[in-house]
Amino acid sequence: MQQRRINVLGVGISAITLDAAVAAVRQALAEGRQGYVTVTGVHGVSECQSDHELRRIHNESFLSTPDGMPLTWLGRLQGLGPAQMDRVYGPDLMLRVFADGVDSAEGRPPLRHFFYGGRDGVAEMLREKLVEKFPAAEIVGTYTPPFRPLTTDEEHSLVERMCELQPDCLWVGLSTPKQERFMADFLARYGASAEGSLKLPAPLVMFGVGAAFDFHAGLVPQAPYWMQRSGLEWFFRMVKEPRRLWRRYLTNNPLFLMRIALQLSGLKKYELPESLTAKPTS
Repeated sequence: MQQRRINVLGVGISAITLDAAVAAVRQALAEGRQGYVTVTGVHGVSECQSDHELRRIHNESFLSTPDGMPLTWLGRLQGLGPAQMDRVYGPDLMLRVFADGVDSAEGRPPLRHFFYGGRDGVAEMLREKLVEKFPAAEIVGTYTPPFRPLTTDEEHSLVERMCELQPDCLWVGLSTPKQERFMADFLARYGASAEGSLKLPAPLVMFGVGAAFDFHAGLVPQAPYWMQRSGLEWFFRMVKEPRRLWRRYLTNNPLFLMRIALQLSGLKKYELPESLTAKPTS
C-alpha cells in the first residue's frame, strides 16, 4: 500500500490522518512487513535542506507523518481536508498504536513493543507509565544506547535480543536526525533484504518519536492542546528549554517560511523521487 505524499521542500510528507496512520501500521504488520516511520515537522524538513542523505531517508520511509501543523496547513493548500490529512503527532501516534495493540475486538493478539533510546532510566519510566495506562500492553524490552554509535558487537547483541523477544513495534526515542539515521541504517544492514545471516524479526515497524519518551514518562510537559493545534507548540517548547531549542526555532522557522514561499510561488523547484509521485495504491 502506497500512501499519497505532498511535496514539502523535496520531502514527501504522507497525506494521512491519525486513524489512517494506525490502520496503515496494523496492515503492514499483518502483511509481515518491515519499515520505519519518520514523524516529521518543520525541523526535520529543514534539516533535509542541507543533508541529502537525510532527505533520502525520509523519502524512503514507510510513512513520514505530518508532525507539525504547518505541514498540515500545506496539505490544506493542496485541497486536502481534515479527513484526508491532519496532524499525526508523535506522542499521539504512540498512544493510539498502543491502544490499538490491546484491542482484542477482532481476536487479534496484542502488539509487542520495544523501547530504544532516552537517557538512563527513561525507557523504564516510560514502560511503567504506559503499563499503568494500558495494563494489557506487552512491552517486551528496553535498551538505553550510549552517546556514541553502537559497536558491531553491540548491534549484533541488540538484533539477537530482538529476534528472541519478537517485538512488532520498535519505538526510537532519539533526537532528529539521529533517530532517522539509526532506523534507516539498522533496517538496511539487518532487514530482510540485507546481506548476512543476522536479520531483524518480521514483521517490524520502527517509529522515530523523539520527545515522546520524555513526555509520556512525565519528565517534560506537553504544550496545551490549543497551542498544538494553532502551530505554537514550538514557542511553548522553546520557553521550557531555551538553551537547547532557541537556535533551532529562531533559525529554522524563518528559513522554512522563506523556502516555502519560494516553492509555492514557483520561483524554486523541489523535486520528489519518482517512486513518491506515482499514483497511490490501496
